[in-house]
Amino acid sequence: MSCDVYREALSARIDGEREPIPPDVVDRHLETCAECRSWHSGAQVLRRALVVRAAPELPDLTEAILERISVPRGARSPARIALGVVAAAQLALAAGQLLGVATGFTGMPAGSMVQHLAHESSAWNLGLGIGLFWAALRPRAASGQLPLFTGFVLVLTGLSVADVAGGEITAARLLTHVLAVLGAVLLFAVHRRYRDRRHPNPRTADVAATPIDEAAPAGEAAAGPPVRAPRRRRPAGHHRAA
Repeated sequence: MSCDVYREALSARIDGEREPIPPDVVDRHLETCAECRSWHSGAQVLRRALVVRAAPELPDLTEAILERISVPRGARSPARIALGVVAAAQLALAAGQLLGVATGFTGMPAGSMVQHLAHESSAWNLGLGIGLFWAALRPRAASGQLPLFTGFVLVLTGLSVADVAGGEITAARLLTHVLAVLGAVLLFAVHRRYRDRRHPNPRTADVAATPIDEAAPAGEAAAGPPVRAPRRRRPAGHHRAA
């Protein structure tokens, strides 16, 4: 046979197709024919150049990107430090009022002091109502209100229990605090539902995605004909030579 026949077989081998002559015969010819070996090497290099292309060289943009990225502020920014100081002062003010220490009421008539405390309570309840209404309209705001609302309800519950034990408040006044407790519970429910929508639980998603047939109890046959595995077909290049 001429070298053209062997080279046709080698070309089919490189392309992954069936060789027209037995592969061992082609291999024996390659051992004795230097020209076919050279042709085979060149054909492999050519195919590799056509199939696998070198990635184009791209400029290194690391420095340019880092220069344009704004430097993140430190964890202890001045605003956060100032906010922490104000929070500590607010806690001290509340503790002073609970302990009966004079906190700005010195020199005020008893009636004026009671009226001002009533105004503070009204402003606080109004603020809570606005916050709950905003969380109902914008569920993402519920997470930010949870620490404030939860802390308020816990402290209010403890103080209310102490006042009831001391006989200092009436049942009617105590019932007005039920709205705050109910608001805290609903606020947590809204936050939980919004969080699950934004970040679904992988376990829940897997259970929801489970087909009905897989979830059926053992021993119960699935309705309908059995599902057959897809039939495996050979590549079009692997055809029988005529």
